[in-house]
Amino acid sequence: MPKAFLERFEKELSIDAYGAYKLDASLILQALHVLYQNDGYTFLVDMTAIDYLHQPSSLRRFAIVYLLRDRLFSNLITLKIDVDESLAVDSIASLFKSANWAEREIWDQYGIHFKNHPNLKRILNHKEFIGHPLRKDYPITQGQLCHRSDDLMDEMTPRLKRKGIESHDALMFLNLGPAHPASHGTIRTFVALEAETIRCAISEIGYLHRGFEKSCENHAYNQIIPYTDRLNYCSAILNNIAFAHAVEGILGIELPDRAQFIRVIIGELSRMIDHLVCLAAILVDMGALTNYWYLYNPRESVYDLLSKLTGARLTNSYMRIGGMSHDLYEGFEEDLHVCLRAIDTGVGDTLKLIEHNRIFHDRTQNVGIISQEEAINRSLSGPNLRACGVAYDLRVNAPYYHYESFDFDIALGSVGDVYDRIMVRFEEIRQSKRIIEQAMKRLPQGAVCVADRSISLPPKHEVYGNIEGLMNQFKLVFEGVKVPPSESYRAIEGANGELGFFIVSDGSPKPYKVKVRPPCFYAMAAYPSIIEGGMIADAILSLGSLNIIAGELDR
Repeated sequence: MPKAFLERFEKELSIDAYGAYKLDASLILQALHVLYQNDGYTFLVDMTAIDYLHQPSSLRRFAIVYLLRDRLFSNLITLKIDVDESLAVDSIASLFKSANWAEREIWDQYGIHFKNHPNLKRILNHKEFIGHPLRKDYPITQGQLCHRSDDLMDEMTPRLKRKGIESHDALMFLNLGPAHPASHGTIRTFVALEAETIRCAISEIGYLHRGFEKSCENHAYNQIIPYTDRLNYCSAILNNIAFAHAVEGILGIELPDRAQFIRVIIGELSRMIDHLVCLAAILVDMGALTNYWYLYNPRESVYDLLSKLTGARLTNSYMRIGGMSHDLYEGFEEDLHVCLRAIDTGVGDTLKLIEHNRIFHDRTQNVGIISQEEAINRSLSGPNLRACGVAYDLRVNAPYYHYESFDFDIALGSVGDVYDRIMVRFEEIRQSKRIIEQAMKRLPQGAVCVADRSISLPPKHEVYGNIEGLMNQFKLVFEGVKVPPSESYRAIEGANGELGFFIVSDGSPKPYKVKVRPPCFYAMAAYPSIIEGGMIADAILSLGSLNIIAGELDR
């Protein structure tokens, strides 16, 4: 419990109906200082806002929500402040560097101002955009074109000055991306070069912004699952699982054991192919094309399996609220073992080529270093944080789906460089294989969906055979799953780190608000500081080692 925080703000605090600590907006920076310094809540999970325009019981139109974990990553608390349109809130970027981009996103999407923010400008929408699209009164059919690019000098010049560089005469300004294969997606990094050394860097995102969170407000919960596929499309099923897991937490349901084990098996397989494409891409970035095929071809065999299981290769849409669309097919175990053997061979062949390769070591060791303290302050998670030696894995720190009963190790690095980020992913592939093999041995018989017909569709024989089954099918398809009023955050360990969903429900079949916590967002925010002082070639490898997926980053 945050003892110092509760004692210091005892009179000013209240707890809302959903368990969030509420306090006056003027106290938020003080409160977070106490939580950070005295109670050890040093990890800012995420920030978001809620527009209560259609909630007349709310005293003020907006609320800002802060999600934090303690230094052991075992406790999560939620802070909440109410704000009016005219009120400027204190920025917390001086305390948490990750809040810089998080606050920019809130300003961009909701129009809430943050006092003393170092650079409050749009981040997902373009600079000519008018209005704030996640407000409830924003006309969603209004299209707004961008006619001119942003030169980013409004960010570059102050950053250079802070580094003591007043004159630009010796510098060359260069764009890395957004239209280049080495940028690993539609990501632009604007750099100031002195010869080939990067003196200063600025990243611009939003080129692939699809309005995922706005779309969620206009679709039923099960209809959102195909949209989650398009977040991190390299491990689409993990996005399915994370969203369904968050909704099921609000509903208070526990899946049948068979469904939980299948989610573990398919989720870990998705983690493996995500790591495979990351490792293949970064190795080809440094010229190791043979390794690319050693890793990429086994991934194709997994896609064949997923296509056979779900009917789709890349965007599978396999999960449902309360379970999944159907059970494993006959012969799945044999096909799975073929995939695992292929991955084993590909990983083994690749490691034979690079483990003792001097070029590989020179290109990756002590390159793109981020320290433990910096990584935590910037809200990195997953392999990027574990590469710094921080043992944070939600499968262990906040276990779900019986993960506490599986025998596996957390892969850790020590330096936090490109080398560690690569080798952590190689080891995580091995550990995922261990988990899958244990889960297959323990896979029980039984249902793959909850029996509640207000949540899960009835079997087809019931739909065709009796009026109750037909009516259950009809009502669930046309009305959707009704989720009780709530404001809730729940997360799983995605391939790139903590993948969570903050969902606001008003009791209707459609969510009032959905906010995804994308691990890539905070990794990309840290990227410019990681590459400054290094070479252009190092910047390419650093980006690849962070495994930025633009669909998840921009949403």
